[in-house]
Amino acid sequence: MEMLLDPQTWITLVTLSTVEIVLGIDNLVFISIAVSRLPSVSRDRARRFGIAVACITRIGLLLTLAWLAGLTDPLFPLFGRGISVRDLVLIIGGLFLLVKGTGEIRDLIVGEGEEADVRTKPAASFGLVIAQIAVIDIVFSLDSVIAAVGMASQRIVMVSAILLAVAVMLLASKPFGRFIDENPSIKMLALAFIVLVGAYLIAEGFGIHIPKGYIYGAMAFSALVESLNLAARRRASARQLEP
Repeated sequence: MEMLLDPQTWITLVTLSTVEIVLGIDNLVFISIAVSRLPSVSRDRARRFGIAVACITRIGLLLTLAWLAGLTDPLFPLFGRGISVRDLVLIIGGLFLLVKGTGEIRDLIVGEGEEADVRTKPAASFGLVIAQIAVIDIVFSLDSVIAAVGMASQRIVMVSAILLAVAVMLLASKPFGRFIDENPSIKMLALAFIVLVGAYLIAEGFGIHIPKGYIYGAMAFSALVESLNLAARRRASARQLEP
């Protein structure tokens, strides 16, 4: 009860929830891109399942802090630097995002029939999408859990912040995914973001620290410019329809 009456607890909860939401943006972008290859009837189910996996993964990592701390112990040297389990997770996850992002960009440019692929193998496609989301959830969860541990000492506050962030993701996932699907230029921008995050994760895995604010700042500016382009195109289309 004392913790609930302490203003510092609520300030920490609000601050940490905000950080968790921001760190969940890349996860939300990936989930939206991944489920876009599924039939329309399966996308909402896959989206909710993916976000639920993200919640479970983050809370699971949070409750195994001793094991999580051991992930930073070096396993073997590479390029004059000790590589730990955490580094391997970041590097492999980054490579996966690079391959996934560039492959999706290629398909979007070439225009290969992704709808036909989904129709011919709907069950396999759904399973593959869920597997991809589960793997990337683990990679993205490392950042959010480390941020939670660094900002709060009470686990109940950390778990509450994660649950609030997941609730926001659930509310935003469907309109966000629909917006990406309806605007090819936004989808290309989201894929570029996936590639950028992949390069960032690889750099982090090799000990090259890049402030994530730079990544989000660059993408926010790009999104703002693209939003202005969309508004200009819609205005031009409306003028053409005028008698």
